[in-house]
Amino acid sequence: MKRSILQTVLLSALAAPFLCGQTTDTTPPTPPTPAQMAANIVARLTTLLDLTSAQQATATTIFTTGATADASVQTQMQAAQTALQTAITSNTGIAAAAATIGTLTADQVTADATADAAFYATLTSTQQTKYVTLQPLGLGLSGGPGGPGSGGPGPGPGGPGGSGH
Repeated sequence: MKRSILQTVLLSALAAPFLCGQTTDTTPPTPPTPAQMAANIVARLTTLLDLTSAQQATATTIFTTGATADASVQTQMQAAQTALQTAITSNTGIAAAAATIGTLTADQVTADATADAAFYATLTSTQQTKYVTLQPLGLGLSGGPGGPGSGGPGPGPGGPGGSGH
């Protein structure tokens, strides 16, 4: 009897996080706008690099432009992924669909790296040194996981891209 009660309590304790995590809202969250993503990036980088207000304004412009470019590529990437799935099921056009995805990926990496380079050029040498150390942690626009241009076809909210971009 005690074993049965213990099992029930243990099962309830293990199931609680899953049950609490369930929601009835089926509407997906609205993704952030390019301006919101840029604001998040700039806020994070201001804290990490002690950006001046002039650097913040420049970074906001740079990262808004980058996030806007990424949003455009992301829309195209979703269509390309759908085309690839169609090509797979019909067993035709796979190479063309894959090539489109490759081109779009290159476009996204280029946009992110261009924004990173423009931002990097605005930093002092001390800030540049610190920024380079942050890159492997994904804290640059295209510098790693969570950045707006990384993580596959969708932006993630991590990194200064906040992706998820």
